[in-house]
Formats: sequence, C-alpha cells, structure tokens
Amino acid sequence: MVKALPFRTSSGAGSRIWPVVHEERRALISDLEQLQPSLWQTPSLCPDWSVHDVLAHLVDTAKTNRLGFVGSLIAARFDFDRANALGVARERAEDPVRTLDRLKSVQARKTGPPVPLATRLVEAFIHGEDIRRPVGIHRTYPPAHVVTALKYQLKTSIKTGGGKERAKGWRLVATDEGFSHGSGPEVRGPAIVLLLAVSGRPVLPHELAGPGAASFIRGTEETP
Repeated sequence: MVKALPFRTSSGAGSRIWPVVHEERRALISDLEQLQPSLWQTPSLCPDWSVHDVLAHLVDTAKTNRLGFVGSLIAARFDFDRANALGVARERAEDPVRTLDRLKSVQARKTGPPVPLATRLVEAFIHGEDIRRPVGIHRTYPPAHVVTALKYQLKTSIKTGGGKERAKGWRLVATDEGFSHGSGPEVRGPAIVLLLAVSGRPVLPHELAGPGAASFIRGTEETP
C-alpha cells in the first residue's frame, strides 16, 4: 500500500511505465485464472489481507483518479489504511472470479492515485508477489523495471510507503541488473527480492547472499 504524495510526471515516463503495468496486470490475470478455489483466502504477504483482498485492492487503485482519491480520503477521515480497506470492501466481490473479472475490465487503464508514477511499478511488482508467493506461483519480472521501482523505494521513507530506512547501512547489489546502492556490508540478490525486502516483505534466506545478507533480512523483518 502506497501513501499519497504530490507528483508530476511526463508523458515520456508514462509511455515507459504504463505498458509494463498493463503487462503485469495481464500476467497476474492469467496466473489467477488457474488458481484453485481453496487458495483465494490464503493470507498474502500484505499484512491482514488475503490473496483475494490484494486482488480487490489492485482493482480499486486501477479505478482511482485524483478526484476519486480525494473523495475516498474524505470518506475515510483522512486515514490511508481505512481508505484502502474501504476500497477493498468496495471491489471485493463475493465470488473471487468476479473480482478477477473486474481486474480484467480495468487492465488497460492509465489512472491511479495522485502519487509518483513509479509507484505503479512498485504496486504491480510487490502486490504481484504478495499474491503469487503464498500460493506457489512463480513469475520472472523484468529486472530493469524492477530496479526503477527499487530506486523509488530506496529514496522514499517508510512513513510514505517506501523503504529508505530499511536499506540504510547496507550495500545492496542487484545481481540481475548491474545496480548497486549504499555502503556497508554487501547484500546480493535479484532485484525483485531486494525490492520485496526493502518494502518490508519477508524473503527466504537463500534468496540473498553476501556478508550482510542474514542480518539484513532480520532487520527488514523487524522494521515496521
């Protein structure tokens, strides 16, 4: 879940980011069309939300525009978590297949909350893994675009949905994209794993390597 920040974006950024977001939605739809009915209520990696809940959140944010975002915040008394919960309740159909149909209907939209456009990548990748990992679905994400999302999280405070504080004091190295950040004990791994870790999601010990890996994983799990 990403909290709101003022932003401006160029059409050039949009032309790079939206096709990736649309492809991630398409891929997630394809994966979830095969999901066993018993798995929809599996707890996701997103605290307190099931796989079905995260799907409903993705529908809600895809439908959101600036005016609607302000209206939802007012309805939630300017509580971001409550606004997200209301959005999930609004888009979560009784039958998960109907919720998936709702994502299909908004798959090509280019609207979202008034936050930096890079957050659309953050959401697509992180919530994609929030859903896939607990139900045993694997996806190979485009490393260059994952690094764009990772860079955003690394410069954004935890207070506004980022992971800047979690990364402090470590040298993070994306082994699939030639990207590194920070100084300190080295932590190496795929960009998607680093993105999940700095965003407060659990990762497996074998997914990261380097002298700082074990301590880094413990630290990201303990930081709220």
